Amino acid sequence: MVLTIDGTALEEYPHSVNSLLQHNPNLKENSTRIVAEKSQVVGPGSLLYVSVREYATTYPHDNKISILGTDDFTTNIAILVRHSGSGAVGLTQLDRMNEEGMVSMLQRVSSLSYGYEGRMELHLVGGFSDTKGLSAALIHSCLSTLHRLRTTMELVTCCVGELCTVRRNGAPWPLIYGIGINVKTGDMFPAQFTDKGPDMDLRAARTLTGGEGVGMIDLYDVNREELKIGPFSYDPMRAVDIWLQQSDDFLLQSLSSCPEVSPPSFLPQLRAALKRIKQDPYPSVSIFGSNQPRLYRKDELTGHWVRYNKEQDAWASPPAVQHHNFKQEPVPVWPSIPVQSQVYY
Repeated sequence: MVLTIDGTALEEYPHSVNSLLQHNPNLKENSTRIVAEKSQVVGPGSLLYVSVREYATTYPHDNKISILGTDDFTTNIAILVRHSGSGAVGLTQLDRMNEEGMVSMLQRVSSLSYGYEGRMELHLVGGFSDTKGLSAALIHSCLSTLHRLRTTMELVTCCVGELCTVRRNGAPWPLIYGIGINVKTGDMFPAQFTDKGPDMDLRAARTLTGGEGVGMIDLYDVNREELKIGPFSYDPMRAVDIWLQQSDDFLLQSLSSCPEVSPPSFLPQLRAALKRIKQDPYPSVSIFGSNQPRLYRKDELTGHWVRYNKEQDAWASPPAVQHHNFKQEPVPVWPSIPVQSQVYY
């Protein structure tokens, strides 16, 4: 299938974003609108945050999630897909294109839209015009991959490259660092997030150590309304102690794709990830030893994700009394624990 603009299919994927926008004024207007809006600060509340090489899908009937968001993307690109009929949404942030992961995300959105009439709408945001050309290469890869997927998508927003770049003292700078979408209304807006959810050190460690081989992971079970981290593994990092001893400037220059525009959260998150790698060099053993994900549910009062254990559901029903051939007193019955109880770690 192909990308479409105003319902007209593109014969080939766009090699030049600037040319694409010049020939499609409606697309340019939609794409310019988001950088003209004031960035909103979003707290944990009903937020589901997506980091690099992660994706999440949900729909308007979700009782826990109202905002889907991602930020700190600089040379990365946020890809958002929404079905116009069902309102189902999928969001990811990529530093390199992953066709298999994109197909999985689109399939999830399609399954949530079963029985609804409408179209798949595509929004691309980020990837400012950096001096190294990292964003340009990623934009090219994204557009060519999306154009050859089987799913037909209407390109509604293409706020990438020069469109989301401003010059400061002659140097390029991102105009936008993050986006959010209101799942209930479908409104997309520039955003920054004060809480990015649990296990961010572990999630960052996965991409920091894995290189190009690390794919996209699905973060959210919309049917159970649960956040799920893992299971996954990563390779031990050589000389992690030495990395941790380095100055902030050294880490920034060595491990940031664009150090001059890195957001304030980059270094604290990087150091936390390095410490996690040192503490858990083999997460498949120390963290995911049972090959099960770490599950979280939203706390209705604070909006924070709270660690949840599947065994809680099992505890709700007391075990049956054991029977033996020899005389024995009945085994005491465990008292029921309400389902809404939480286990805190």
